[in-house]
Amino acid sequence: MHALRTRFKKDIVAEFLPALLARRSHAKVGSSSKGHRHKSNKVLILCSGMPSVPSKGPLLEFLAKKGYWVFYPRYRGTWESSGSFLRYPLDKDVLDIIDEIPGGFKDAYSGKKYRIKHPEIYLVGSSFGGPAAILASRDQRVKKAILISAIVDWTVPSRVERLSLVWKFWREAFGEAIRFSKKDWDKLEGGNFYNPVRHIHEIDGKKLFFIHAKDDRIVTYGPVAKFAKKVGAPILSLKTGGHFGLGILTKPAIYKKIRKFLAS
Repeated sequence: MHALRTRFKKDIVAEFLPALLARRSHAKVGSSSKGHRHKSNKVLILCSGMPSVPSKGPLLEFLAKKGYWVFYPRYRGTWESSGSFLRYPLDKDVLDIIDEIPGGFKDAYSGKKYRIKHPEIYLVGSSFGGPAAILASRDQRVKKAILISAIVDWTVPSRVERLSLVWKFWREAFGEAIRFSKKDWDKLEGGNFYNPVRHIHEIDGKKLFFIHAKDDRIVTYGPVAKFAKKVGAPILSLKTGGHFGLGILTKPAIYKKIRKFLAS
C-alpha cells in the first residue's frame, strides 16, 4: 500500500492514507483496500522528531487500518515542503493542516479530492515534534495528543545533544533537506519560542498522554514527568528503552494503552 501525497497552505507537503475500515469483522488485516470503506472521521496527524528521514509507510498503514485518516507532514523548510524551518513554531504547521482538512484536499498524483466532514483531530508528537503536538492541543479542535519522548523545555540541556552541536550536525549531514538560519535556530535556546513550559497554564493535561523512558539520555525524563504532573496529564513511565520514536506506536502493549486513552 502506497501513501498518497497532498499539499496544505501551498507550503506543507504531507503523505496521507484514508482510514481503512473493514467491511466485515472477519476481514484480514493484510487485505487490499478493495475490501475497505472510507467512512471514518477520525484524523491522526504525526508530528515527527527531527531530523528523522521521512519514511513511515508501514506506520501510516498500521494506523489507517485502525480506522484513522493519518497524515504525515514535512514541516515548512524540511524535505519536500517549502518555506524556512523554524521561521514559525511547528504547531503553526499543524494548525494550518487542521484548518484545511474540512474544506478538502487532493492527491497530488491522481488529482482525486478528499473531504472529511466534522473531523475528530488527534495528534502524536515525538521528540522535536512533541512541542508541536502539545502546543497545538490548546486548540479546541484537537481532542487528544500522544507525546512520545517529547521535549517540554528547550532550556533544559540534553545529556548528549546540545543545541549548538545539533545545529552543526544537521547542516553537515542533512544539507538542503533542512533549510534554516542560525538566527531562527537560536530562538530555541532563548526559551520563549516553541516551548511548552512557557505555556503551561494554557495546556489542558486531560488531552495529553506522555510515554517516556527513564533512561532517555536525549530528552531527560525528570523535566517531562514534572511537566506532566503540573498539567495533570497521565504518563507511561518505562524503566528502559532510551529515546523512542513514532515506531513505538505499533507495539501491541503500547498501542493498547494509547487506544484506551484516545477512546476515553
